[in-house]
Amino acid sequence: MGLRHLDLKEEYRSDRNNIMSEFFYPCMSNCTEYSRCVDFLSLQSLTAIAMSFANFSSGNAKLRMITGHVFRTRDLDMLEKLFSNKHSRAFDGILIKDTKMQKLQEAVENNRIELKIAIPTSEQVTGSFSERIGIFRDVDGQRVAFTGTSKESFSTSISDFESVDVFTSWSDKTRVETKVNDFEGLWVNKTKYVNVYDFMQAYKDNMLKFSTDWVFD
Repeated sequence: MGLRHLDLKEEYRSDRNNIMSEFFYPCMSNCTEYSRCVDFLSLQSLTAIAMSFANFSSGNAKLRMITGHVFRTRDLDMLEKLFSNKHSRAFDGILIKDTKMQKLQEAVENNRIELKIAIPTSEQVTGSFSERIGIFRDVDGQRVAFTGTSKESFSTSISDFESVDVFTSWSDKTRVETKVNDFEGLWVNKTKYVNVYDFMQAYKDNMLKFSTDWVFD
């Protein structure tokens, strides 16, 4: 079943909906590609997103993430190991025994997970990258775009109060195309006021920063 068969609302809001179970999970279960901009990414969130693809284990799903340049210390260390060992099995430590981490590493090695870093470059944009858009695409080329949420914990029991605006390619084609063009412009580093780098390039060039962990906990 593709995205078009889902009974999607134009808006999901915490006081009326369980955003994860009513919107995210159905879309993740019916898409083959998920493109996402988020201000902050943790290893736990990346794993949760990847494992939420119903067809992830079959090798048909692809995840493209663009995030800001601030990370928790422990997450940055593990992400560096994950992406630097893309062409080897030299993932040291106990996490290699974790089935989820093994699948995550395999997906990175097979180019099914790509991570890029966005860093503002203009005095007109202060602080860090914080755009919050997402696009699901299915096997038929249909798309569902959304704006609003910044969290990717995929928890149905603990969440912030938030809202998500939803646009579909079959009922709001122009808005979806705008969001797709916005994301693709970022992905190929053709957006004003921000530069976008592959994760490992940003890591090797010391562009990434450590967060004060308590801010995100």
